[in-house]
This record gives sequence, C-alpha cells and structure tokens, in this order.
Amino acid sequence: MTQQAAAVVFAYQEVGYQCLQVLIRRGMRIPLVVSHRDDPSENIWFRSVEKLARENNLEIIFPESPGDPNLLKKISGISPDLIFSFYYRHIIPSSVLDLARLGAYNMHGSLLPKYRGRCPVNWVLIHGETTTGITLHEMVAKADAGRIVGQERVAIDFEDTAKTLYDKLTGAAGRLLDRTVPAILDGTAPRIPQDESQATKFGSRRPEDGLLDFSRSAETAYNLIRAVTTPYPGAFAFIDGRKWMVWWANPESGSAQGAAPGTVIPSGNPSGRRIVCGEGILNVLKCGWEHEPPLPIYEFVSTVPTAPAAGQRVTGRETLA
Repeated sequence: MTQQAAAVVFAYQEVGYQCLQVLIRRGMRIPLVVSHRDDPSENIWFRSVEKLARENNLEIIFPESPGDPNLLKKISGISPDLIFSFYYRHIIPSSVLDLARLGAYNMHGSLLPKYRGRCPVNWVLIHGETTTGITLHEMVAKADAGRIVGQERVAIDFEDTAKTLYDKLTGAAGRLLDRTVPAILDGTAPRIPQDESQATKFGSRRPEDGLLDFSRSAETAYNLIRAVTTPYPGAFAFIDGRKWMVWWANPESGSAQGAAPGTVIPSGNPSGRRIVCGEGILNVLKCGWEHEPPLPIYEFVSTVPTAPAAGQRVTGRETLA
C-alpha cells in the first residue's frame, strides 16, 4: 500500500533529509518536495534535502511562501494522500493541509505539548532538561497543537550540545516515521489529543541571546554554552568592550570570597581561566574573539596578549540595567 500512496513532503535540515530518506526507502510515491534555498549567511552544517531529492529524480521547488496560490494549485492537482512537514520553517496554511486525503503530519523536536514553537533542541538544554524527544503529530491551524500520532523519548546527557542532541533526535525521527507510516496508511495510527494545560511554547533565538549572565549559577551558564556552541552562533561576554566567545566550559562547585560575578580568578593550571558566578565557578575550556577561530583556553592564553587575567572583570548580562 505504501507504494500506491502519494505524499507531498515539505522538508529542510538534517531531520528533513533523514525523514525524506525513510519515505524513499519505503517506496512512498513522492510527486513533490517543497524546501528552502540555503541562506549564504547561515552555517549550513546539515545534509541537503535538495541534493537527495534530485538524486532520486523527485521534483523539488522553493516557494517564497507555502501560501503561494501557485503552490496550492500545484498540490491540488497532485491530490496527495499525505502531506508531511519535516523541519520545514514556515507554517503551512490550512488550505494546503486540507488537500491531503489521509491527513497532514509534522515532525516536531520535543515531547509535545512541551516545548512547542521554535528551536526546541536549544531550549531544552538552556533549561537543563534531562529528557526530550520527537513527536509526529497532525498539523492543524495552531502550530504544534494537533493530535499526537507517535513519540520517541531521547535522553539528554550532561555533556550533550545542541548538535549532539540534534543528532540523537534525527535518528529518533527516522525510526518514529518508519514505524508509524504503515499505521497511518491503514488507518490504525493513534490520534491522541494534546493536554493544553501542559503546553509550553518558546520562540526563535537570535545570536544576541547568547550573552552570558554570571550573576546566575555556573551550571546555568554551562547550559547556555552547550545550547548555542558550534554550529550555532555561540555564547559570549565582553572583555574591555570586546566580544569574547566562550565555546566550551565546565561548571564547578565552590566560591571565591568577595569576588563579584564575572571576576576572573586563578586556576590550578596557569593557562586556565575560571570565572566567578552567582553560584559556583565556570571553568573555561575553549574560547576566542568574535569572528576568530575557537582555541583551547591554554592556547588562547598563551598566544593572545589581551586574554583575561586573574582579577579582571568579564562582563555579561548581569551588568545590564
């Protein structure tokens, strides 16, 4: 039955690639793929949906908006059984969703109803969560609010970054889709309403949201660092007005009597740098000036004359009025 079903697939990023690959492998008929052009200003660290589509002789288009009347007309002419959205970045209008005979489904990177909205992989790390997951759900007019068809839980390790967690979620998305498609096609897939009382929603993140706040705990600073480190824009503070990127660090217990948050204190390693936080100490392991390559802290300290010295103040969000 999979071979007769026709799916229009909206897809981008690594999860988009993985899920499109699953449908191709299952023999799903895919008359159209809708995607985004890569933004030259963005760090493109994920595989190309466009390349995968072309390698498999699938038609792919890049409309400016999923509400484009020409797109609606094109999909209407296809009369798809299914519509899928796999990390496509725009909300697909109901006029398009309603064209799918067997429904329209979105793959979301959290355990809905928690962490609806943008950037769930970053937000769960920022909030210090220990578990997240992936959800396949029906698409409705309200974003991420449709009935749940399936979920897979993913453990978050303390050392996970947004990239390593994203990789885990990508694998989970492929497995979830692979086992769920047959049930969708034969009408046995569950349709579990979301509990709106448990819903949380978060918005997009901007590079400027990476400003560290040393008045909070070292673990809070660490969670932000791992949530936005490479390939994301990175966490940062300022040294004498210059933007200092902190690409990796470890939180430590302890305190520095009388030292204000953001103060650099001596390290057991002469090449190390530790920063006082509201609770605990942040041990910086990799850093660099903005627009310069990340360096291990020992290399940064030994080669950069303006590296922060013990007693110097590193400023972050805690200094803002």
